[in-house]
Amino acid sequence: MSGTIKIRGARENNLKNLSLEIPKHKLVVVTGPSGSGKSTLAMDTLQRECQRQYMESMGMVSDTVSKPKVDAIEGLSPSISVGQHQTNRNPRSTIGTVTDIYTLMRIVYAKLGERPCPSCGEKVVSLIGDNTAPANAGEDEEESGRDKVCCGACGHVMDKLTMSHFSFNKPEGACAECAGLGHVSTLIMDAAFDNSKSLRDGAVKFWFEMWIDYNVGTLKAAAKYYGIPFDENQPLDDYDPATLDLLYYGVESEQFSGRFPDKKPPKTVGQGKYEGVITGIWRRFKEKGGESGEAAMFEQRVCESCQGAKLKRESLLVTVNGLAIHEASYSAFGETLSWLEKLRAGLSENEEQLVGGVIHDMSVRIRRIMEAGLGYMTLDRQIVTLSGGESQRLRLASIIGSGLTGVLYILDEPTAGLHPKDTGGLIQVLMQLRDLGNTVLVIEHDEEVMKAADHIIDIGPGAGIYGGNVVGQGTLEQLMDQPESVTGAYFRQELERQAEMPKRRAGIGHALKVHGATLRNLKGVTAAFPLGCLVSVTGVSGSGKSTLVFDLLAESGPEKLVPLGCERITGWEHAGSLITVDQSPLSRMQRSNIATYTDVYTHLRNWYAGFPEAKRRKLTAKHFSFNTPSGRCEECQGLGVVPIHMHFLPEIEVRCTACKGRRFQDDVLAVTHDGYSISDLLDMSIEESLSVIGDQTKVGDTLKLLCEVGLGYLKWGQSLSTLSGGEGQRIKLAKHLGKKTSQHAVYLLDEPTTGLHPGDVRRLMVLLNKLVDAGNTVIVVEHNLDVIWQSDYVIDIGPEGGEAGGMIMAEGTPEQVARNEASRTGRFFAREALGFQIIEEQLL
Repeated sequence: MSGTIKIRGARENNLKNLSLEIPKHKLVVVTGPSGSGKSTLAMDTLQRECQRQYMESMGMVSDTVSKPKVDAIEGLSPSISVGQHQTNRNPRSTIGTVTDIYTLMRIVYAKLGERPCPSCGEKVVSLIGDNTAPANAGEDEEESGRDKVCCGACGHVMDKLTMSHFSFNKPEGACAECAGLGHVSTLIMDAAFDNSKSLRDGAVKFWFEMWIDYNVGTLKAAAKYYGIPFDENQPLDDYDPATLDLLYYGVESEQFSGRFPDKKPPKTVGQGKYEGVITGIWRRFKEKGGESGEAAMFEQRVCESCQGAKLKRESLLVTVNGLAIHEASYSAFGETLSWLEKLRAGLSENEEQLVGGVIHDMSVRIRRIMEAGLGYMTLDRQIVTLSGGESQRLRLASIIGSGLTGVLYILDEPTAGLHPKDTGGLIQVLMQLRDLGNTVLVIEHDEEVMKAADHIIDIGPGAGIYGGNVVGQGTLEQLMDQPESVTGAYFRQELERQAEMPKRRAGIGHALKVHGATLRNLKGVTAAFPLGCLVSVTGVSGSGKSTLVFDLLAESGPEKLVPLGCERITGWEHAGSLITVDQSPLSRMQRSNIATYTDVYTHLRNWYAGFPEAKRRKLTAKHFSFNTPSGRCEECQGLGVVPIHMHFLPEIEVRCTACKGRRFQDDVLAVTHDGYSISDLLDMSIEESLSVIGDQTKVGDTLKLLCEVGLGYLKWGQSLSTLSGGEGQRIKLAKHLGKKTSQHAVYLLDEPTTGLHPGDVRRLMVLLNKLVDAGNTVIVVEHNLDVIWQSDYVIDIGPEGGEAGGMIMAEGTPEQVARNEASRTGRFFAREALGFQIIEEQLL
């Protein structure tokens, strides 16, 4: 078997005819500056060719599936990529369901559950005997639901417990009021309607001009069909009840059709087939949930019937070893594991045969999740609430249990969002994967991961067109001896420079102060954020950092009510405006790209429309938009790619054959500036475009800011849906910084260094320090030790995650926090602060 993966002549994106050998069955780290070509090498070249060859061997490749730009790759293995993009947006999916731990728990409760008899109140235990089923019986066990159980005290007959009784996705177990969601959504009418206005004046708040014309036309036809009054210029307050029902609920609703029982609804839109505003809002909300555009119009409250537990009352009364199933799901994994161990220790011989293997399997899966640094999580945590790094580590923990060997695993920054304390556990997980006989290729910037790597590949020396070369290979120590290695040079400088003592800013003498915070796991915390400073909020994953900063401080403001979960928040009169820059997705629409989001594209379209060639061809700004039919390629609708359905495999996108990926019609592409068409600019990186459009006053500042935050390598036409959380956050930051304002502000940032090479972190710090020196306040939730060390003030929360966290362990300057033995974070950057050696031992 070949001991290496040999790549010859890789030219994908910015790779410069790259050739190298990657050792197999090793832990290999690919590092380098942001945008240097790491992901292109790992994902766009290796991963794509692995998939292509596998599909080809299965006879499923068509001529449209392109091979990556590489001369040859030898020694490939089947590959699995574990990225940070969250694909499961189902609000019903929890950690328990996606890992199958909750499924196994339902088996345990169906077999061992104790419940009170509804007649006499005595405990009734599930029968253990002939109805045994193997651990993998799954839903086939549901056939036993016809069996009955009798109370030994009074003889009352009950249905036998089955797995379905503990599923919030099945009618047998789901709470009837909330349908197993745990909360009830209510439409806020004032968010959708302004009844004091007419339809033409904006009574339906989310209707724009063309949409008003379309809907008013349909409403007129419906009103005529039913013979009811309708005036588009009349305020909704003055509407006839039947007309209001028509507007709200539509012609097929019970509310409206009940008024005309003998009249069949119209069959076409022209005749007046109208859906109704509220009916449409609910339909889109149910289809897409929190991803729908109408999600902001809904408020959610905990279901009064089940109190958020999602199950029927009868199911919630069933206990195993003293806990109901929702109580076991609420607990942090460490507590759940202890409960399972005690449960197994007390099993009888028959019970051990029945569920002993199931409990063992649950325990093993939970331990793997805890080793991946997610011990603060709970089984009932929704998947949609996980960060990219958390979802990646959860999948990684599941992969360990598969037992596959000879696989190439490709991971994209698995330490993102992970406290240094937990990095050691993650490294052990990666080593387990390697020791099973797999090749583990990790895109990573973390020093500890690099130290643990068997081999490091350093890509550089710069980003975009300035990257794409292998500038160093070997261990971290070997990289430091290679003059061309960018990563080696950084760590060499780190060793050479003596402990620098940054000047700590004292601030303006005032502070934002959160009093008595009790939200989620916070234990009555009172925290002060000094204004005019760079403040870092630190702590292990799940300790309560984001709850304090983004769920409380970010939800307050000078003109806002005090958010639920704290007594009060003071100091806003001294703070100015609030700007929150988190890692939530910028957009899930494929058409949204960096140029459109930053408003650069609006200026580019107008600029191109003003060229003499555009005027000669009678082209306007709308012809240079890939979202309008006038100038775009209609074959691909201006996307440059078309989807190919792969039956049972995920669909793939291939370059449009009509426009060859250029998005526009030939007339539009004929208009150029210095030989560059509008399509050429979209395919150009931000840094490359500086020499072409950097002198444009309306966009020049935005270009420079994007480069300053370390995003010069991104292409203007890159879809926002492909960006990592860290990249999206830095684009938001650049957009806010581009708005000229003299008012001082408070900036809240969520791990802005995510995805940044240590050298790029320094560039970002220059920008953040400029913000503070200009009189602003910058508050960052961060794990990066360099950022924490350069902060003026640190608030460290801990000591652990989940219920074991939520307390302030230390606060003050970095030096003060480093001296505090209670602070886990302080221990890790004690070297920078006090000249100590970093404590390498695993902190328990």
